[in-house]
Amino acid sequence: MNSLQELVVSAQADFIAAPDAAALENAKAKYLGKTGQITELMKGLGKLDQDARKAQGALINAVKVRIEDALTARRDALAEAQLQARLSGEAVDVSLPGRGRAPGGIHPVMRSWERVEEIFRSIGFDVADGPEIETDWTNFTALNSPENHPARSMQDTFYIDGNDSEGKPLLLRTHTSPMQVRYARTHQPPIKVIAPGRTYRVDSDATHSPMFHQVEGLWIAEDISFADLKGVYLNFVKAFFETDDLQVRFRPSYFPFTEPSAEIDIAFGSGPLKGRWLEVSGAGQVHPTVVKNFGLDPEKYIGFAFGSGLERLTMLRYGINDLRLFYEGDLRFLKQFN
Repeated sequence: MNSLQELVVSAQADFIAAPDAAALENAKAKYLGKTGQITELMKGLGKLDQDARKAQGALINAVKVRIEDALTARRDALAEAQLQARLSGEAVDVSLPGRGRAPGGIHPVMRSWERVEEIFRSIGFDVADGPEIETDWTNFTALNSPENHPARSMQDTFYIDGNDSEGKPLLLRTHTSPMQVRYARTHQPPIKVIAPGRTYRVDSDATHSPMFHQVEGLWIAEDISFADLKGVYLNFVKAFFETDDLQVRFRPSYFPFTEPSAEIDIAFGSGPLKGRWLEVSGAGQVHPTVVKNFGLDPEKYIGFAFGSGLERLTMLRYGINDLRLFYEGDLRFLKQFN
């Protein structure tokens, strides 16, 4: 019994002397490992008769329990010491002033969005907002896009689970033109409205993003012409870019929702882009079929529509040459605009 008691005392002393977890595991092996002293004592029980084996086994098990308790106690003590050291090292001096949060800023695209709204409100246009998940009818059919139009394919459009009332799949709107349909069907002419917002297409490179921003404009009345479109858009770009030294030209083009259709280009009379014609918008006279889908009589009402990319306008205004900078969240870039 004395030898077993001495074994417990020895183990307790070795465990207390262990400075860290690795040293403690080495000390454990000395007593409880495969070749440890307790293990060897247990192996020796086979040489005793039954009564002696039973009595000696009980004593050895009691010693083993005491050694394991000492081991657990030392493990807990080491863990607690490690935790306290970590807490001390990471302590926060609450007497110091807090760092707080830096003030936020407006994203350059959102600056353009707000600027566009302000300009068009000043000339009598309403601003409309609507859902980014659209039906096939409002996004394509009502805007005179045929069933076989490439934009309807999975390569250009993000379709989502769920169907509209006609059983056709729902989709993320590919332009903000659906808001022209929604607005015109709930308002009586004359209709003057812009619809800025987020749009989505399957495209991504230095000049395209899967998510981007557009502003669509619509003016419907009984006597609206291309002259009105040119006057409105010229007034807009001069105000947006804060210069009168700017020209606008219309190039023939094709869009299913306008007829005739045109691309709108601008050219600055000074600055780094002087003399270069830059495409900034698609536009045209609203197609009679679209006017009819607005719920209006195309024999009585006429008008124009246009659509401009807010990122495109922002890039030209600030001299940015890579669309991806808008979405990377790099504060070095964003702080320039605030």
